[in-house]
Amino acid sequence: MNPDSFRRFCNLFLALFAGTVLVAAQESKPAPKTAEQQFKNVQVLKDIPADQLIPTMQFIAGALGVDCEFCHVQHAMDKDDKKEKQTARKMMAMELAINKSHFNNEIEVTCYTCHRGAPHPVGIPMLSADAAMPEMHEHSHEGDPENLPSADQILAKYLAAVGGPGALYKVKTRIQKGTIDAMGEQYPIEVYSEAPEKRISISHPSFGESVTAFNGEAGWLANVRGIHPMSGQEAAAARVDAQLYFPARVKELFPDLRVQPGESISGHQTYLIAGKGTGLPPVKLYFDQQSGLLLRQVRYAETPLGKNPTQIDYADYRDADGIKIPFQWTLTRTNGSFTIRITSMQQNVPVDEKLFVMPPPTPPPAHP
Repeated sequence: MNPDSFRRFCNLFLALFAGTVLVAAQESKPAPKTAEQQFKNVQVLKDIPADQLIPTMQFIAGALGVDCEFCHVQHAMDKDDKKEKQTARKMMAMELAINKSHFNNEIEVTCYTCHRGAPHPVGIPMLSADAAMPEMHEHSHEGDPENLPSADQILAKYLAAVGGPGALYKVKTRIQKGTIDAMGEQYPIEVYSEAPEKRISISHPSFGESVTAFNGEAGWLANVRGIHPMSGQEAAAARVDAQLYFPARVKELFPDLRVQPGESISGHQTYLIAGKGTGLPPVKLYFDQQSGLLLRQVRYAETPLGKNPTQIDYADYRDADGIKIPFQWTLTRTNGSFTIRITSMQQNVPVDEKLFVMPPPTPPPAHP
């Protein structure tokens, strides 16, 4: 595989599947493996859980706007041949020390604090009148909550907009077929869902079939490199995506809800509900003020160096058996995005239960 193909494969796979290709199979042991135990030549993040190493590398890549090869040698990730890798280790140690000394080990200073999506941080303020201003801190634009509807009102309008609980709970299964656009390539995808929270998507890129699945208890990823159980955070996010009755279960999943002013999304003014729930990633849900429909979901996955955001934009709502469903959604992460467009859909048709049986995971590579 030439360098361009390697880079394209890395970016495409990370954009689609959150980078768990190197995560080891979960085993029934008292304690999970550490990064040092699972991977070779880990110098700084030795003691973090092994399944957190790749998401942490994703956070660094997104914060600096780079890909794997910026620091790592192609096909030899453990080698120290590149100066950038040595620098990255020093920067990680610096960040950890700052947060320990000044912020009680809370993650306040991150790679993005200085880099802002660039390999080299800018140390001198810009003089241009057109220079982009930094985003205001979240608490600076909360607005007056008295002028906003309550979370109950927003969620009631959302549930009514999709068709109401009666029509929603009549749906037991759903099969969607369409295409996925990612990294300049378009290929088929099928999504199978079963109530209340089972979902598997099977896509067919040029490099081989890829699967993302959650069966109500566990999640897994399958691709040309094998079958890998999801980490706890990935499974939690997949559980949210798998909710067939999501419009009716928002309060159940995220009991801690807070209403904030939204923003304009594709010309639509929105209300924002920030939600937290036990065992689930914190989310921000943006609802169209006019239609009541969900236009955007943003969620966050914690890593030892900062939060990895995932944004899903929903569009092209259509009526199907009395409920409104988005026939298009775009998922964006720091390392790329993809758009799924549904061309056909069936509901309340049989779905093969074997699809939701997790296959045996691929053993991790042997440690020399």
